[in-house]
Amino acid sequence: MKQLAGASLCAAPLLAPLRLADALEPQIIAPPKPELPPPTYLTERDHAFLEDLEKASFQYFWDQADPKTGMVRDRCNVRASGGGVLGSTAATGFGLTALCIGEKRGFVTAALARERVIATLRFLWKTLPNEHGFFYHWTNISTGARLWQSEFSSVDTALLLCGILTCRQHFQHSEISQLAHDIFNRVDWQWLSEDTRILPHGWTPESGFLQYRWDSYSEMMMMYLMGLGSGSHPLPTATWDAWKRTDFEYDGIKFIGSNAPLFVHQYSQAWFDFRGKRDKYADYFQNSIVASDIHRRFCLSLSDRFPTYTNDLWGITASDSAKGYVVWGGPPATGPIDGTVVPCATGGSLPFLPGPAIRVLRNIYNRYGAGTWSQYGFVDAFNPLTNWYDSDVVGIDTGITMVMAENARTGFVWNTFMKNPEAQRGMLRAGFKPYQPLPPQELV
Repeated sequence: MKQLAGASLCAAPLLAPLRLADALEPQIIAPPKPELPPPTYLTERDHAFLEDLEKASFQYFWDQADPKTGMVRDRCNVRASGGGVLGSTAATGFGLTALCIGEKRGFVTAALARERVIATLRFLWKTLPNEHGFFYHWTNISTGARLWQSEFSSVDTALLLCGILTCRQHFQHSEISQLAHDIFNRVDWQWLSEDTRILPHGWTPESGFLQYRWDSYSEMMMMYLMGLGSGSHPLPTATWDAWKRTDFEYDGIKFIGSNAPLFVHQYSQAWFDFRGKRDKYADYFQNSIVASDIHRRFCLSLSDRFPTYTNDLWGITASDSAKGYVVWGGPPATGPIDGTVVPCATGGSLPFLPGPAIRVLRNIYNRYGAGTWSQYGFVDAFNPLTNWYDSDVVGIDTGITMVMAENARTGFVWNTFMKNPEAQRGMLRAGFKPYQPLPPQELV
């Protein structure tokens, strides 16, 4: 999970205990027939650029995972040799998805990709510590031991599960399917929601459930949807209605948002396909289009202070900075914005604003490539005003860029993940129904 994700850390009072009386509906949403066609808004030159970006990003997840456990390092210093043992559960979820993309695109052979997936799932099932199926946020990539006194994390486990379910559908392998089924169904969402409709961020052996709750629109939608779709320990449908969907307005345009960085509009939609669907509250795909464009406009509004923010260079989300890790973005303005640019902000926006986003990524590569590009793609952040360039690549930021680049090109991750009955059932129980949205330009 991104660190200190804005409004996601707002505590909410516990509600009355729930009785899990509502049974799972047997029907599921069938995937679109035929699947939504590949987009046509990217040129051959765009595809070639994104191919190189995806290939470099894939290499991070191949090189920076322990081959025996499959656990992926949280980050890597591309200016120095060697690496630590700090592993990220969320980055491992992106890494499993990267193996699907890498095999599909020929970056790795099918045999090697399957071998890595099986090693990872065996480790997750047999060795990595869990509490009611939830995994620690930070672990030793080689042993699975808890690091940094981290919590058994609800959202980081959800990101990992997204990668696991993507592998189950893509590889169609008996052991992968069985392990994915076992790991997913071990997760006890009812334990997490025993006395609350607002899910906690996690649990520690020292203090029990964390006081922070997933009480507002953010990256947590995938977590609630998978909990609703569970066949073993499902969340009650009331949990989908319990969290707040706060309206924000900028430049006369309204959208659902949070006092949080741009990634909250991206992470759930890396796997769950919200296109052409809505619940009783919103069309979240169109909302992310609007929110992404508003973020672009917000960055341009700061150009009097930071003149490098232009249509060719914008995008801020939680990231490294010259002064350490910072949670920043807007609107509303969050964090001490200083002119830093974060490539994964536009990388994660590729399906929502393909033209503007690829324009920025191409400009970063062409104009600032010596400082921003590495064997693993873009470094996490840079500041062209101060000539500061990060030395690190961060797993989850590389991951969201890779997954969204593939979705923008082909919809592959959406189409693969949404074949899972758990994903279909979760969206059905949350009340999603197909509809014909207005063209995006009429919304923004």
